[in-house]
Amino acid sequence: LSAPYIKEHREERELTVILLVDLSASGEFGTRQQFKKDLITEICAVLSFSAIQNNDKIGIIFFTDRIEKFIPPKKGKTHILRIIRELIEFQPEGRGTDLGTALKYLTNAIKKRSICFLISDFQSPNFEDAIKLANKKHDLVALRIQDPGESILPDVGLIRMMDPESGQWRLIDTSEKQVREQFDRNLNLFNRELEALFSRSGVDAAVLQTNRSYVKPLMQLFKNRGRK
Repeated sequence: LSAPYIKEHREERELTVILLVDLSASGEFGTRQQFKKDLITEICAVLSFSAIQNNDKIGIIFFTDRIEKFIPPKKGKTHILRIIRELIEFQPEGRGTDLGTALKYLTNAIKKRSICFLISDFQSPNFEDAIKLANKKHDLVALRIQDPGESILPDVGLIRMMDPESGQWRLIDTSEKQVREQFDRNLNLFNRELEALFSRSGVDAAVLQTNRSYVKPLMQLFKNRGRK
């Protein structure tokens, strides 16, 4: 007697990954091992090669206070190398950050539900509605880029500080205790509000720092997502 054969249908796993990358001037900040923009480039390269190994499509949206460039999702090594080349060489026109505009563009431009990595320092006002809407249509993951020099104001007397996004200079007396304490309060408030916003919006998030390995926080992020 001949043995029966059972034909199994296996659905092909194919995801679309979108990198939504902040190229604003604050990415040029760095005090220890590397600039924030260098860390962003490295993270994007890792995510891109991961996508190609999983046979996924990947695309990228560069933004500042405007949409700078959109490379639609595709497969293949040549496509990945183009993305990495653009990450290294691309010179944006804008200097500020408008997360709301970037997220609205993502929602409108990418029709298929995708995994979207929003990579930024999140120094942008009024984007809560846009991030909630984007996360309803897509699976949005926030990767916050930080440099340790941004979290402390040292006591070094009078210093001139420039906002890289506006280009404006201010003279600050760091020897005044009230100035340093106000800096700490503002930073702590910003961190708490951003974490609460991610929580309200249902967005998974991780903090990646320029002076530390990004491997552990990324692995912890994906481990937590795997439990859901």
